[in-house]
Amino acid sequence: MLSILDRYFLRELGQTVGATIIVLLVIMAGTAFAHVLEQVAKGSFPASVMFQVLGLQMVDGLSNMLPLAGFLGVLLAFGRMYRESEMHVLSSSGMGMGGLLRPMAIVAVVMIALVGMVSMWLGPMAARTSDSLVAAANRSVIAAGLDAGRFTELPGKGGIIFVDALSRDGSTLGNTFIAAERTNRDGSVVMKMISGKHGRLYQSTDGSNRYLALYTGWQYEIPLGADNWRRMQYERNDSALSSVQSDDPEDPIHNLDMLDLMRTDTPDARAEFAWRTVVPIMTLALLMMALPLARQSPREPKYGRMLIAVLGFFVYYNLLALCRGQLAKGHWHHPTPMWLLSIALFAIAAWGFRNNYIARKPRKASA
Repeated sequence: MLSILDRYFLRELGQTVGATIIVLLVIMAGTAFAHVLEQVAKGSFPASVMFQVLGLQMVDGLSNMLPLAGFLGVLLAFGRMYRESEMHVLSSSGMGMGGLLRPMAIVAVVMIALVGMVSMWLGPMAARTSDSLVAAANRSVIAAGLDAGRFTELPGKGGIIFVDALSRDGSTLGNTFIAAERTNRDGSVVMKMISGKHGRLYQSTDGSNRYLALYTGWQYEIPLGADNWRRMQYERNDSALSSVQSDDPEDPIHNLDMLDLMRTDTPDARAEFAWRTVVPIMTLALLMMALPLARQSPREPKYGRMLIAVLGFFVYYNLLALCRGQLAKGHWHHPTPMWLLSIALFAIAAWGFRNNYIARKPRKASA
């Protein structure tokens, strides 16, 4: 049964951690949105799936954001209580380490369960869903923004296309008309117009380029300002659409679920497995570290400890990333250093927290 003090601590921690998560989500959403817009502009995927990809990428990034949010939230909540002397009053009333450890244990269990679920299940599933969504969109002219019965800008080509009919999956076209401009090396501009009775959209073998194949039609090349027009009848004419140029290529190892990942014995798989398993331990170590860092005097600068905490987090995170890189390169074959680093941080934090509450020996009065 929770006491009144436990419920008070849980309410304060829940509100502060929740607010921190919302703030970090907004920051992450802005960064991810700019990146997704850049990918759309480069032709990696059509704009019609932009928001679905954005949401899935944010879910995949929660495993890195939630430990920091919990760390900062606990630090802010307890730091406010120390600055306003609430903790000092509670300590003088007989509250010891157990008064803080009980609500912190509940918060830690919830955060570790949430982070573990995201890192081991939701994150890889979101990455797989995002990749399959982009692949399906790049195979469909409907998802690429084309619609039957209206003129549409060619994706990434600076021209227009008109189709009178589309199949349900968007891969087969009816009567098609394409008009586009091309600038030659000598600076002359050529208008290119193509008509076909039917067509289909397909990708290259490696999936990096998209093409529109038209059948049984005519092609016209009209140099602007000249009279040397060209007309050609064809049985099949392939036109390149925007290339699929992604700065974030598919990561098949990251997309694997935990069972398949454990069956894969490669350096990349070992590094990915180590990262997924160390993130919950990292969350526990950071929550423990927040307890001694939050202790401050009322006159201490409000964000002084926050700066130290953020710098410490990035040092710790970069050390874990360095260990992951060693595993991915095959220099290490076991994630033990990553676990030991997190356990050492937890031990240091626990020692610092205990040292704050240990009973002091009374000084002997000087004669």
